[in-house]
Amino acid sequence: MKSFHLALAFVSLAPMAMAQTPVLTVLTYDSFAADWGPGPAIAKGFEQTCACKVAYVTAGDGAAVLSRLQMEGAASAADIVLGLDTTLTESARATGLFAPLAAQAPNDLPVPYTDATFEPFDWGWFAFVYDNTKLTTPPKSIKDLAASTLKIVIEDPRSSTPGLGLVMWVKAAYGDQSAQVWQDLADNIVTVTPSWDAAYGLFLKGEADMVLSYTTSPVYHLIAEKDATKSAAAFDEGHYMQIEVAGKLASSKQQALADQFLAYLASDAAQAVIPTTNWMYPAKTPAAGLPEGFETLITPSKSLLLSSVEAEAARKAAVEEWQTVLSK
Repeated sequence: MKSFHLALAFVSLAPMAMAQTPVLTVLTYDSFAADWGPGPAIAKGFEQTCACKVAYVTAGDGAAVLSRLQMEGAASAADIVLGLDTTLTESARATGLFAPLAAQAPNDLPVPYTDATFEPFDWGWFAFVYDNTKLTTPPKSIKDLAASTLKIVIEDPRSSTPGLGLVMWVKAAYGDQSAQVWQDLADNIVTVTPSWDAAYGLFLKGEADMVLSYTTSPVYHLIAEKDATKSAAAFDEGHYMQIEVAGKLASSKQQALADQFLAYLASDAAQAVIPTTNWMYPAKTPAAGLPEGFETLITPSKSLLLSSVEAEAARKAAVEEWQTVLSK
């Protein structure tokens, strides 16, 4: 009888133990949390250090993540928001929903970056990617592309951070001439997709000659598929940078756990996952260096990047200009 009661005790305690396991909820974009993205490996590594569980909640692309957060407000179930970039951080900060970082981790970004609220976890340069077996003489600038008959697929800046990055790229490179650049580009654009995934998929199906993506995109094909047919065009005016960040919400009931996760995200173990899952440069180069194949990528002659404050000031008008020109 004693063993029977003991067994019952264990059975009754099991649900309590499960219920006591803390869950950290991370709001992020689709591809981060996908089976082939960095999310699963980072969650597994962190769970081994925290006696907790990581749950991802997804919302399309980075811009969609911010839209969802703005809609949910303080009622958001998320503890961490991961996948915004510096074109969106001031809008995110303005919500008043974020808490300061417990500590700022060192980074290897090619431009100075400090922010008391948002932790960088990866970065890259935007670029137009093409099939080098079909296009042997790629354009050398955005204006060169606009003057060509090449067909391109781009992403919508209202829902996609790459799409917003292109709008910022044109604005940073051409300033007052940006409207004319968009007018010249209009007949090159096959379609505008809501997300990077959709745009890149159309390119791979042969629907366009080039797609807005990253200088690192070709290394995915090289490493994962042993395919060297994809290249990124090097543009003379320079390439706009994207710095992706994560932050914790003030409403989180897991503040200490959120701090631990952000510290882990900046660790060598997590940063080593980024290059061959998110196919971006890690914010801090791992001790083992970058995987073989990254040395084949183009290095832009100039990095373009508006500060988060400058980007916030320019974003609305730049997107409206893009929308006005392309709707004609």
